[in-house]
Amino acid sequence: MQAVLSKFLVIARWSLLGCLSTPVLAQANADTNAPTPREQFAQCVVDLQQQAKSVGVSQRVTDEVLGKAQFKEKIISLDRNQPEFVQTFTDYFEKRVNTWRIDKGRQMLAKHRAFLNELNKEYGVPAQYLLAFWGLETNFGSYKGKSPVIDSLVTLACDNRRSRYFSSELMQALLLIDREKLDDKQMVGSWAGAMGHTQFMPSAYMKYAVDGDKDGQINLWNSEKDALASAANFLKNLGWQAGYKWGREVSLPESFDYTLVGKNSPKTLSLWNDAGVTRTDGKPVGVADIKGALLVPAGHEGPSFLAYKNFNVILRWNNSEYYGIAVGHLADRIAGLGTLSKPLPKLPDYTVDEMRQLQDKLNELGFDVGKADGILGPGTRSGIRQFQLSKNMIADGYPARNVFDALMNQPSPSNS
Repeated sequence: MQAVLSKFLVIARWSLLGCLSTPVLAQANADTNAPTPREQFAQCVVDLQQQAKSVGVSQRVTDEVLGKAQFKEKIISLDRNQPEFVQTFTDYFEKRVNTWRIDKGRQMLAKHRAFLNELNKEYGVPAQYLLAFWGLETNFGSYKGKSPVIDSLVTLACDNRRSRYFSSELMQALLLIDREKLDDKQMVGSWAGAMGHTQFMPSAYMKYAVDGDKDGQINLWNSEKDALASAANFLKNLGWQAGYKWGREVSLPESFDYTLVGKNSPKTLSLWNDAGVTRTDGKPVGVADIKGALLVPAGHEGPSFLAYKNFNVILRWNNSEYYGIAVGHLADRIAGLGTLSKPLPKLPDYTVDEMRQLQDKLNELGFDVGKADGILGPGTRSGIRQFQLSKNMIADGYPARNVFDALMNQPSPSNS
């Protein structure tokens, strides 16, 4: 989850902390006068204890919890881990919006129906969306992670790469132990410190979590009601608009102008009607004076989606278009709507290195996509679309194999 930093933090000088990545450890071992990794970590914990005291963490938690934190080398490895392949929308979607999650979501809807209706009245977020987030984050609480949260956060706070951010999150986690009387030994989560049924980072837990079951404690591990109410409060504060859908699947005409596609190019429903966009049953998408952005995540052979403002709220939880579509469609399925009208196409598997090569080639040919990072993001899709237009291809911005091959076979511009 995208963390929201709290006003309680006092941030100072933590970007100077020693990096505990493998290359630095090796260098420290080579220099007999340099502190050992164990000594570096011990000093970092002392510095963090000073910061904890300055933001109001109790002496007990500062000494007995933070003071006993352990360095976890695996956490650094996970933080540095880079995927080998670029994940396709088909692969992402099929793994997440599946029969098990749909059926389980409907079971949870029946279990918590009255409570979810109360949350909808108070926060304006319908039940199916809360259940979709819950299902995607932790399989409805069946897997909340297994990394000790405090050890993970201290390890990352003592690493140079994102020291300031994780020291901030660590302070919030420590304050939460005091505020909610949490048992730090039961605080397990993701390798990056996300916690509980809905995988809140500590700052979001501190600011947005609420006591849904009214027992006097906000416990996102043990209380499903706390987790659901906290998710509703979080979404409301992120800007969720009551009474509106996330979006919908739509159908496009054969002659559709794919240069209109993109999250950053929303248009009114009347303009989409004029462009030939319809609901999957052929009816107009609507006449309301609202805007939607057209998304084609698997190219013109795959499904298309019209995303409304609440889709952008979903992206503030997790800034991934794939994630946003998965949440929206899973919510629809839990609520009883049907499957996609258009089958998911089989898409080519590209390695991250191949995607970098594609980006380098686009830049070389004058289709600026920025730094080659191996990520198929909006900038790269825009560059692909420009190349497709230059070759009279369907300009859907997706690197189908024929597009990739045509691009890579282009001669380099003359240097003369």
